[in-house]
Amino acid sequence: MSEERASFGSKLGIIMATAGSAVGLGNIWRFPYMTGKNGGAAFILIYIACVIILGIPCMISEFIIGRHGASNTARAYTRLSNGTAWKLVGYLEVLTGFLITGYYAVISGWCLNYVYASVMGELKGDPAFVKNYFVEFSQNPIRPVFWTIVVFAITHFIIIHGVRNGIEKASKLMMPTLFVLLLVIVVAAWMLPGASKGIDFLLKPDFSKVNSDVFLGALGQCFYSLSIGMGCLCTYASYFSRRTNITTSAIQIGLIDLMVALLAGLMIFPAAFSVGINPDSGPSLIFITLPNVFNQAFSGVPLLGWAVSLMFYALLFLAALTSLISLHEVNTAFFYEELHISRKAGAWIVTVFCCIIGALCSISVGHKSGLSLFGLHLLDLFDFVTGQLMLPTVGLFMCLFVGWYIPKQIVIDELSNWGTLKFGFYKLFIFTMRFVCPLCILAIMLHQFGVI
Repeated sequence: MSEERASFGSKLGIIMATAGSAVGLGNIWRFPYMTGKNGGAAFILIYIACVIILGIPCMISEFIIGRHGASNTARAYTRLSNGTAWKLVGYLEVLTGFLITGYYAVISGWCLNYVYASVMGELKGDPAFVKNYFVEFSQNPIRPVFWTIVVFAITHFIIIHGVRNGIEKASKLMMPTLFVLLLVIVVAAWMLPGASKGIDFLLKPDFSKVNSDVFLGALGQCFYSLSIGMGCLCTYASYFSRRTNITTSAIQIGLIDLMVALLAGLMIFPAAFSVGINPDSGPSLIFITLPNVFNQAFSGVPLLGWAVSLMFYALLFLAALTSLISLHEVNTAFFYEELHISRKAGAWIVTVFCCIIGALCSISVGHKSGLSLFGLHLLDLFDFVTGQLMLPTVGLFMCLFVGWYIPKQIVIDELSNWGTLKFGFYKLFIFTMRFVCPLCILAIMLHQFGVI
């Protein structure tokens, strides 16, 4: 069974859905830490430059492939490559998105559990209690799997309702909610005594900390934060209309992604500094450090602390869910179009198999599970293989594909909306895709493995 190609119904829907794909956990648990560690506003300026040099050109390229191919990511590459070996880039992009979907849902499930725990008041206690709570939860063989399945159920429900009635409607609801929650928590954090020190620490430039590692770290954060190489941007672009200005859309999405990351920093650092806690990065920040921050910062008004904690984890879950929806859609579109089945059947294939991956990754976190390879439990292994190997590889070949293979006229047509828009930067864009972006991605890969 085949279905007519869907499309987004409005410009707002395009921006909200695609920005939701880009905005994820990395904006909240990695960007603020990297900013604070690497020179504050100095790092922010470097990051903005990286978005302009690497992020926006790569987003535009994925949009070109997706909209022109007007199909799932694998078929889009196949059509544009005329069936040559370049089509394998599309299949690799789908596979990358499939694997990420499985383990990303596990972390999303942790976030949803913390929403429940906040509602039930389970996160109150001293730092040792909070840390032990996370350890016991993450290593429990049943509870994380349950929340992973719940997350997939929510995602599946949205996906089967299609592009306009599912993804677009959900994004229009969730993204504004995410911003409102973020702004409310930022205001609450700024009202804490000593919060100004955190704001100064984050926004005061310290160029003495800037070195090659900071530049490469900013490049990597930009690449991963904007969901490049996962198939999300390419798949969503296949639902763009011919009137969508893909250059403007890429700039708007980059700005939204940056805004969320900055607001996350303006939320975390003032609260942390108010109680003398130095924020770290990764899951330990979200699930161990911040509950302690909230408990201490709002100890005088427990009800406010409870409300802020609940809003924060609701915010975190929404950020995770919008990204997971786009990842799920990459694979749903692939299966139902390539197997000529219904959207619902394609969604079920993704949900069932990714639930299995998610369950195995979740169980592997327990010390006694035995589910590990090469000294890594499956969750870390999937993160390593997709994040450090597959994503940069896909991103590199995507740049080369657009820069060197796709005919010039196709690129010009997509950038100018078939001559209806002015676009005078074709030569600069192609130069960037041929040389600048590939070199940047190679630098990211080499830096990850300690070569440079």
